[in-house]
Amino acid sequence: MKKILILVIVMIVLAWFIFCKSFTLKNKEDQNSNLENNNVLNKDEERDNNMNKEEIWKVNIIINDTTFTATLIDNETTREFMNLLPLNITMNELNGNEKYYYLDKSLPNHATAVEKINTGDLMLYGSDCLVLFYDTFHTNYSYTRIGTLDEPNNLKTIVSNGNINISITK
Repeated sequence: MKKILILVIVMIVLAWFIFCKSFTLKNKEDQNSNLENNNVLNKDEERDNNMNKEEIWKVNIIINDTTFTATLIDNETTREFMNLLPLNITMNELNGNEKYYYLDKSLPNHATAVEKINTGDLMLYGSDCLVLFYDTFHTNYSYTRIGTLDEPNNLKTIVSNGNINISITK
């Protein structure tokens, strides 16, 4: 009977030892996995932070030897628009407040009623009409915002009447 009792105790101790060892290994694996996941998350966060810095795109818009800087909005339309740059185009006059150009490629669009357009706004009308506004006014039309000129102060004077040649570069 003593032998059986000792054998049972040894089996219990052995089982306990194996369980503890297994539990310890599992915890170490979980910790390593968590560390690896944290490293991946940190790398993803770092990439996202870098992307956030890059997502505020700046482009140069050159009209009649005058360079304007524009800040573009981060959206699907803008990302596709950036793939078209550099652009050298002739924009046509419309309504005494805007210049427009039909792109060779349709862009994704998410038009919304903008209500007010400001001087220097760069927008997409429909899926392929790039519009640069040189006057501020209210509208019922819907556009997809692309960006705006940082300092459009003398834009109206520079574009005046008629068509304009314009370059947009990264």
